[in-house]
Amino acid sequence: MLFKKKKKVTETEDKDLPQSYWAYVKRQFRKNKRALYSLYIILFLAVIAIFADFIANDKPLMCKYEGKTYFPVFREYGVKAGLVDWQPELQNAQWYDLEYESAIWAPIPYRNTTIDYNNAPFVGPFEKQDVKSGRWHHLLGTNKIGNDVMACMIHGTRIAFLVGIVSMGIAFVIGIFFGAVAGFFGDDQVKATRGKVLMNILAFPFAIFYFGVFFDKSLWLGILGFIAVFIIANLLAKLFDFIPYMKDKIAVPLDLAITRFIEVVVSVPVLILVLSVVAVFPPSIFLVMGIIGLVRWTGIARFIRAELLRVRSLEYVEAAYALGFPRWRILLKHAIPNALAPVFIAVAFGIAAAILIESFLSFLGFGIPIELNTWGQLLTQSREAPEAWWLAIFPGFAIFITVTLFNLIGEGLTDAIDPRLKQ
Repeated sequence: MLFKKKKKVTETEDKDLPQSYWAYVKRQFRKNKRALYSLYIILFLAVIAIFADFIANDKPLMCKYEGKTYFPVFREYGVKAGLVDWQPELQNAQWYDLEYESAIWAPIPYRNTTIDYNNAPFVGPFEKQDVKSGRWHHLLGTNKIGNDVMACMIHGTRIAFLVGIVSMGIAFVIGIFFGAVAGFFGDDQVKATRGKVLMNILAFPFAIFYFGVFFDKSLWLGILGFIAVFIIANLLAKLFDFIPYMKDKIAVPLDLAITRFIEVVVSVPVLILVLSVVAVFPPSIFLVMGIIGLVRWTGIARFIRAELLRVRSLEYVEAAYALGFPRWRILLKHAIPNALAPVFIAVAFGIAAAILIESFLSFLGFGIPIELNTWGQLLTQSREAPEAWWLAIFPGFAIFITVTLFNLIGEGLTDAIDPRLKQ
């Protein structure tokens, strides 16, 4: 026969089929319905965060005006990036007052920064509102200055996800680097001259100092300044090569040094450190992301270190050594990819913690620009007007649900990667 009916594989037979480790993890994760449904909801919220400008906006998504077709929302991205300018006829336009030949609008006709003076301050979702029609009704009410709470919630989703993902992205890179170096090389695999060891020890306080100096201007400048100090120190270390004692190579206890450094960072209270930094510098969402990332990497580093202590003694790593592969290639191509499973658990829990920290900072009024209208800032306004229950219920529920969902995903990953649960 040309076409054969595909035999349906039962769950019992599927367990007996050969499969990769990640296929097994995926199958185990799908068994945890709470974690699976949590992932679906998080993906739905991520779509809302990505397309927030197309869901809640006071500009038309597409319009035809004076015989020309415009896409104002897309154009706004280019304007904010400094790549293009608004067309002369649309400069400072009152978008709802223009006479369009045709237009397609966002489902919610407000941005998070749109001010409705006729419905301010604190108009509830079930109260009588001064609006032209039902389309303009504020579904979740308004805040102190007349911002639509629904629009603030939608755009606040973007801020929450951005802070969580970017900050944990920074933590992921830092944690992988320190954890991989400590776990894979240990205390006796890396050797350096006494001159290099001495210069790097002396350079460390200077690197911290210059990181703080350049951090005032930019996070990336601070990181580059930190790295530049060590590069200069290693170049200057060549001056010691003419001294026989300083030229001798010794084992560098990287694992011991990094482990002690992790313990120092863990001992610092995260919230106090974050509050101290954001209170000094001007409000910036990027500053908050950077600070959270710089203090949340220790858990990832511990996970990857513990895994690499196990992985480095396995047969395929020893075979790679026997074939003459460089150690950095073995680390990057073979060891780290096979040690990442528990790291994703730490990332899932870390995103939840980062969202909670951002909401806490917004609630206190530190670090986050007020025009962003985050979930925490909405909660802050509820303190001024206890009768505005919608400013406490909706953002508080959003924070609770989002943090809980990420924690459930983390628990699902914990169960999925545990080989003891395999049946």
